[in-house]
Order: sequence, then structure tokens, then C-alpha cells
Amino acid sequence: MELLKDRIRRDGVNLGKGILKVDSFINHQVDPALMLAVGGALAARFAHLGANKIVTAEISGIAPALTTALALGIPVVYARKTKPVTMHPNAMTASAPSHTKGVMTELMISPEFLGPRDHVLVIDDFLARGETIRALVRLVQNSGAHLIAIGAVIEKRFEGGREALADLNVPIETLAVITAMDNGKITLEE
Repeated sequence: MELLKDRIRRDGVNLGKGILKVDSFINHQVDPALMLAVGGALAARFAHLGANKIVTAEISGIAPALTTALALGIPVVYARKTKPVTMHPNAMTASAPSHTKGVMTELMISPEFLGPRDHVLVIDDFLARGETIRALVRLVQNSGAHLIAIGAVIEKRFEGGREALADLNVPIETLAVITAMDNGKITLEE
């Protein structure tokens, strides 16, 4: 997706230690036109699979998940990181390390929104080591729902997440692939 790659080249910042700062257009300030294009591109890749729900993690996964869901005409369920008083007492939980925060993050989904009749597409902003996506997959599996595919806006291929998720045997699609982040540079796959 050239629009996304151009934006990464122009506004992405390599902070070192594998951290790519894209918060000016994806996950702090959101460029809605770019997110609509991202959602359309992800939806086109997965439309034939028959998903009836998208699962993501708050907060950074919500924008691409929402625009993908809009294009597919299905709802989004996002895993919460803090438990509100309104959440079902038997919420499903899974933990994942946060690379940018340096802590373990607990993800929660209420069982009333995900269950055995669901065919789920997991969407997130990044595929790096695969740990957050793996936690989302555990929530899907624990609910009895069926995982049908995984999508991410940006893949940091050098961190091995695709390989870490290969055992799931589902399609994995990403829109921009970063092959290296050395010496302050960002190298994108063409």
C-alpha cells in the first residue's frame, strides 16, 4: 500500500531498539483518510473469508479495526486494558508484554461479545514479535470462536512475529513491511 509506505517514509521516526514512532498518523493522532484507505485495503484482502467479527486491542488497534469492519459491514470487539465496572464478571483475559511500555498488559473481553458462532479476523496496528496478537488469539480461542485470519497495518519483519504465529495456520496479511531499522533508518520492503 504505497500511500501508507509514503507516510511512513515521510513521518515515521525510528526511536531505536525496534520502536517505530507513527503516532502522528496512526496511534495518537489518527489520519482518518489514511485509516479509511487502510481499512479498505485490509477488507479487500479478507472479504472472501466470511468473518463476522473483528477483534483488536485498545487503543492503537481500534482505528484500523474500525475502518476494516466498516468496509466489511461487521462489528469490532476490542480487548480492554482496564476493567470497567460494566464489564461482565467472567471476562476472558490474556496477558502480553508491551514493547513500548515495558510492562505486561492484561487484555479483557466480555463473553457476551465473543463466542462459538463467531468467525474472527484479528486486526492490529503492528505485527512485531506477535505477542499482542497471540494474546488476542488466546481470547478468541478461549471464547470458542474461530480464528480465520490476522491482519496488521505495519509489520516489522525483522522481529519475527509472522514466524511466531505460523502455527496458527491462518492467513496473515500486512500492508507495509519494514525489513530493518538500523542507524536511525527505516527500510521498507518494496
